[in-house]
Amino acid sequence: MRWREACGLAMLLGLAACGDRGAAADGADASPRAQSATHYRESVQHSRAQRLATLRAPSGWLSFTGSGRLHSGLHRVGSAPDNDVQLPAGPAHLGVLQVDLQEGVQFQPAADAAVQVNGQPFAGGRLETDAAHDTQTRLTLGAQEFYVVRTGNLFGWRFRDPQAPARARFRGIDYFPIDPQWRVLADWHPVPAPQAMVLLTSIGTPQPLALVGSADFVLQGRHYRLQVLRDGASQRLFLPFSDRTSGRESYGGARYLFVPAPQGDRIVLDFNLAQNPPCAFTPHVVCPLAPVGNRLDVAVTAGEKNYVGAR
Repeated sequence: MRWREACGLAMLLGLAACGDRGAAADGADASPRAQSATHYRESVQHSRAQRLATLRAPSGWLSFTGSGRLHSGLHRVGSAPDNDVQLPAGPAHLGVLQVDLQEGVQFQPAADAAVQVNGQPFAGGRLETDAAHDTQTRLTLGAQEFYVVRTGNLFGWRFRDPQAPARARFRGIDYFPIDPQWRVLADWHPVPAPQAMVLLTSIGTPQPLALVGSADFVLQGRHYRLQVLRDGASQRLFLPFSDRTSGRESYGGARYLFVPAPQGDRIVLDFNLAQNPPCAFTPHVVCPLAPVGNRLDVAVTAGEKNYVGAR
């Protein structure tokens, strides 16, 4: 979601100065303002294309086909009906999970299960489960993947399959029209040190994040201050926000705006790049909702609309 530096605009302005008069005579607007608007539109379209490619990837959000909660104790795992954790595909009997609040998670594969971790055969042992920093031990079963996540005292499991029906059905995302007025230059106010913050997720569970600052700006004559968070897994800065389109034209719980690093005391908020959270595309993940301070009393008619493929 990068957007090109001012040198690209300078180049465009230079080209406009020596442009072909014939093109202007044919009705094309070769003014610097028109060139700049075209360049901006292309940059947004490029970011959207990258976003679609990531969603369509074999390991993208559309590849999730199974999930569930895990309680302390032993769990037989596999696709057969006699398992405690029944997978949507894969070996009939994959192995046994042992979940312990203090000791974490251990997994013992079945004798005939060809389980790998990082491309190497896995004979059993401890599974890492840190969902906040995306450091789970992922058990691969050919092209499929099974892993355990932990947030606080809550455990869950996830299953991914590149043959997921959601990938085959995916036909793209609907967007609001691109409008440069939704690219906002805000005042940046960092906190002295990152502050622990807990947001509720789409299923009511707590999600720890780090508050790193706030962005102040005026929109349609009103002043807003949005909390800027750091994603523990990717370390990217992002704002989960809701607005008057939420639950109607856009996804209800929140949309996410990933932002580039601040430049001095300014930070760019480009709402044309606002994204649906992963849980808009699959029921097998959970997503933090917008905090109370990030609920905008305005219709943000920019960015991604609600994903109709999820209906």
